[in-house]
Amino acid sequence: MAVQDIIPGPQPFADSARTLGRKRIMRHAGLFITLVLLWEFGSRIGWLDPLFYPRPSNIMWSFWLIYVQNGNVWYHLYATMSLVLMGWIGGSVLGIGLGALVGFNPVLRRFLKPYVIVLEATPRIAVAPLLIAALGFGASSKIAIIVLVCFFAPFINTLSGVINVDEERLELFRSLRASKMQVLRKLVLPDAIPIIMAGERLALTAALSGALVAEFIQRDEGIGSLILVYTRNLNMASAFACIFTLTILGFLIFKGMEKIDHYVAFWKYESGRERVSVKRRSAMAQVGASR
Repeated sequence: MAVQDIIPGPQPFADSARTLGRKRIMRHAGLFITLVLLWEFGSRIGWLDPLFYPRPSNIMWSFWLIYVQNGNVWYHLYATMSLVLMGWIGGSVLGIGLGALVGFNPVLRRFLKPYVIVLEATPRIAVAPLLIAALGFGASSKIAIIVLVCFFAPFINTLSGVINVDEERLELFRSLRASKMQVLRKLVLPDAIPIIMAGERLALTAALSGALVAEFIQRDEGIGSLILVYTRNLNMASAFACIFTLTILGFLIFKGMEKIDHYVAFWKYESGRERVSVKRRSAMAQVGASR
């Protein structure tokens, strides 16, 4: 009997993982459907006030109205997501750049770190009117609010990654007389990428909350302003449809950042290491075949 005949291949394990994943999805789907049916039943028999807790069937009809029949949500959705993207990019660039700079400079770290922590402890909703007073109404003040919301997670994670770099490898780089820029590019940032990506996931999901805060204050456009209009008119079904839209967006943003993390920091995950190994073996095979 050959060795490969007695050693199980990877296929049974893959099938088992897929079966387990399907069971988990079915379990969550069953729980969700049960909660929705209880909500619908409770609203119909009077356990829940339909003014504040509209029926799920009415919410689904509102999805049809705002997305298909009237189509008024698309402009506001575009306005909100544009602000989220611009604010997240600004907060990430500022947070990662300043975090790397402060992490490399102990003197600067002693002076700036306490102020950053105090800024993070200050409620954003309190700072938002000051930013609007300084920058005026419009997109610039909204983006500034989102940048402020997104800044801290990339900053503190980058700072932590830079400070906690492997000392033995750092000494090796110093013994080879590497410049600070080489140490940053070749050692510190690659080591810090996993923790930086964790901060980016938090920053992007927080950017959505920052956009809503800005839209609640200015009330001119965006999903936040649309929610205010619907609640003011007591159209709670459409308001819930907008809220669930934000919930779905937040979930998709988080899962999308997880996928990006699997590609950027691939060495953290077995699937990523295997994917890169397959690509390298394929590249080496092509080079060998060309010779």
